Amino acid sequence: MSKIPSPCISVCKFKREGHCIGCSMTKAQKSTFKALKKNKHREAFVALVVAQQSVMGRYKHWEQAYEKRCRKKKVTLTMLDGGKAA
Repeated sequence: MSKIPSPCISVCKFKREGHCIGCSMTKAQKSTFKALKKNKHREAFVALVVAQQSVMGRYKHWEQAYEKRCRKKKVTLTMLDGGKAA
C-alpha cells in the first residue's frame, strides 16, 4: 500500500490564527505529519485534521481536493466518509 499523502492541498496561506486556509493545519502540524512513518498514524492524523476543520468551519473545498490527491497516489482512506472522522 502507498503512503497516505499529507492533508496539505498546496494552498499554504496561514491566515486563520496560524491555520492554513487550505487544509486547516498549522506549520507545527505540517512538520509533525512529515515525521509520521506508519500509515495507521498518518490516517489518524488525517482524522484529526478533519475534526479540526469541522470545528473551525469553511473547509468544504478540502475533502474533494484531498480525495483527488489520494486517488492520484492510489490510496484509499476509510475515514473519509462524508467529511466525518471514523
